[in-house]
Amino acid sequence: MPTTATGGARLFGKRPSFAYLGPIEWDRSGSLVYGLWIHIAPGNDRPMADIRSAAALTLILDDGPQVLVPMDAPQLGQGAYQPIASWGQTGYFELTVEMLKLMAASQKLQLDVRAWDGSIVSFVPSGDTRTTLSDYLRARGITAD
Repeated sequence: MPTTATGGARLFGKRPSFAYLGPIEWDRSGSLVYGLWIHIAPGNDRPMADIRSAAALTLILDDGPQVLVPMDAPQLGQGAYQPIASWGQTGYFELTVEMLKLMAASQKLQLDVRAWDGSIVSFVPSGDTRTTLSDYLRARGITAD
């Protein structure tokens, strides 16, 4: 259930960058762990820094910024999502149930990514993500309490 976000308007001859996000749930011997899968497909507008480096990604929600912390995903064969662009970057980031709930309730969802030159590339969803994220929580029996 990746959410696609675009980082800029398409200009003649330019391919904009895109970000894809998707929550993941792992069952580690009966203990559920959540993560956020992110794939950045850079266009020819601006090269991105390593998304797994410290403070490279920040999620902006109604409640303010949340710096994303990289994590190692379990090596269980094929991943939940497939990278969109072979030249892109994929990473997994720590995600709590509380953060999932904040994301589902937030009208604002923006992903800020550090570019190689230190500037920030902001990605916003191409549609409303609240319904999709709320459905994800309900399907897993996670309530809004």
